[in-house]
Amino acid sequence: MTKFDEKSLRLIFPLWQGGDNPPYYLGSKLLAWLAPEPTGPVEEVPVEPSGNVALPVENKMRGRSVLVRQTQAAQDIVQRRQPDSVVVLGGDCLVSLAPFAWLSERYGDKLGVLWIDSHPDVQNPEQYSNAHAHVLGTLMGQGDPDLTRFVSRPISPRNVMIAGIHSPLPHEAAFIARHGIRTCAPEAVREGAEPVMQWLDESCIEVLAIHFDLDVLDPAHFRSVLFARPGRGQDDFGNVAEGKLDISDVLQLIRQVASKKKVVGLTLAEHLPWDAVNLRTMLAQLPLLSHEGESS
Repeated sequence: MTKFDEKSLRLIFPLWQGGDNPPYYLGSKLLAWLAPEPTGPVEEVPVEPSGNVALPVENKMRGRSVLVRQTQAAQDIVQRRQPDSVVVLGGDCLVSLAPFAWLSERYGDKLGVLWIDSHPDVQNPEQYSNAHAHVLGTLMGQGDPDLTRFVSRPISPRNVMIAGIHSPLPHEAAFIARHGIRTCAPEAVREGAEPVMQWLDESCIEVLAIHFDLDVLDPAHFRSVLFARPGRGQDDFGNVAEGKLDISDVLQLIRQVASKKKVVGLTLAEHLPWDAVNLRTMLAQLPLLSHEGESS
């Protein structure tokens, strides 16, 4: 029997409003179902599924009020539990905000953040209205005050590594350069992730929080990501970087860093199970399954 660890929290957070993409809700629920049995307490942040009502843009951030409310709910859970470690099954990338802010408060400068993502998530509402692209900058205390207020101890840029990133937008590249954030390109990840290992060796980091955005994976090989959306057009996502790694690449990277530092945080985010979404829609329309037309 696996020993129960009350100081290790599993947080299910089916947030979709940060990316304005309702299928993230089902993506989080499926991650929770697929994951191994928990060894500690499990909590779920209450999130309403999409009601087919457009999210308003409030002071340049889409769904600002609901995002603040749900981030507060996540923070309340984490602060009540006071965990030593947290696993987050999201939901869009904003799900890492409250749990990683707690880990920064808990471990201070001993905490490093490994952000495994094709994108740096350092934009602000002036540049992009969807807050899932703001979260890493927010954790460093850079960004909209409605979100940075959840970060009592900002994470130093020297304690951050972005792995799998490529082709950042100009303002993203400028942010990375201005703050001296270290990065590791997909090719370097596949070749042994030397920049990540060097970062760990040269830092004072003792524990790690890992954010794994599934869209770092190549959509030609892993289909449950934004860029594998069925029927997408070649230019639907403009010049936004698409993933170049395979699951084996990411697993090898995580094994490498976990052999050097204790992992106290892990987020899986941006799971978009397109086939399951379409199958659910189909099931709701089949005889004897659909509630439409049933007599009362």
